[in-house]
Amino acid sequence: MNTVRQTRAGAIAIWIFVLTPFLGLLAAGPIAWGWGLTTLDVIMFVIGYAVTGFGVTAGYHRYLTHGSFKANRSLRIALAVAGSMAVEGSPIQWVANHRRHHAYSDRDGDPHSPWRYGTSVLAVLKGLCFAHIGWMFRGELSNRARFAPDLAGDRDMQVVDKLTGPLVAVSLLTPALIGGLVTGTWAGALSGFFWAGLVRMAILHHVTWSVNSICHVVGERPFVTKDKATNFWPLAILSLGESWHNSHHADPTGARHGVLRGQIDPSARLIWIFEKFGWVRDVRWPKPERLTAKRVATSPAS
Repeated sequence: MNTVRQTRAGAIAIWIFVLTPFLGLLAAGPIAWGWGLTTLDVIMFVIGYAVTGFGVTAGYHRYLTHGSFKANRSLRIALAVAGSMAVEGSPIQWVANHRRHHAYSDRDGDPHSPWRYGTSVLAVLKGLCFAHIGWMFRGELSNRARFAPDLAGDRDMQVVDKLTGPLVAVSLLTPALIGGLVTGTWAGALSGFFWAGLVRMAILHHVTWSVNSICHVVGERPFVTKDKATNFWPLAILSLGESWHNSHHADPTGARHGVLRGQIDPSARLIWIFEKFGWVRDVRWPKPERLTAKRVATSPAS
């Protein structure tokens, strides 16, 4: 069985955490015009985006989902906590969803393929909306027991999973607390909550969802895969290297997704730093011979 029914509380939570940041983005312009961004807001935004973003990319995705490296227990827990603070779901559920995506990528069973409605312009546009955000409202959750049995049976991950709610609160309220304490005003607290809390979360959400949608429709496909995953360079930095999606689908367990010359991959660099400090081991760096075997054949120049 691929899916289980989502609880009513889970569905309500999705609506809250999708619509609230979106409304925040709509209000961003008028608020910025009236208040402006402070240096403190920017610093908290960048730090918050990096911590939670890498928690998803290096933690949830490359480590917990694909086992691209092995980490010591402290880092393992830290990455799961950081990923939970991105407000994209608990680690076990996120991993189950993504493993299911790889198992059925762009075929029946894929939880968020943009090609589910067909290949006409209208069908693809509808599919993009579904892959970007619509799939979360279907009321289905990928079966943890089938797709993430290793994490479901891991006590540390069980604890982090149960603490997802409080960690979300910490993620959103910490910037407000810092802003209030540093400025000594409610305005500083509200500004920190808005820019480094809601807006930061919303941007990271849409960047992550864009990998599900845009990176299966628009971009280059230099490697052979069984689906339509693409490399989309404009998102490389914001996605912390995740938008090299064709490369990833060609070699899912690879620790580096930006494998070609000039492809920036901040998450791979972070994993490299962890390796240098001795916090991770057995990193699955790309092998030249494997990449060569997966490259799309090109016609010789005439």
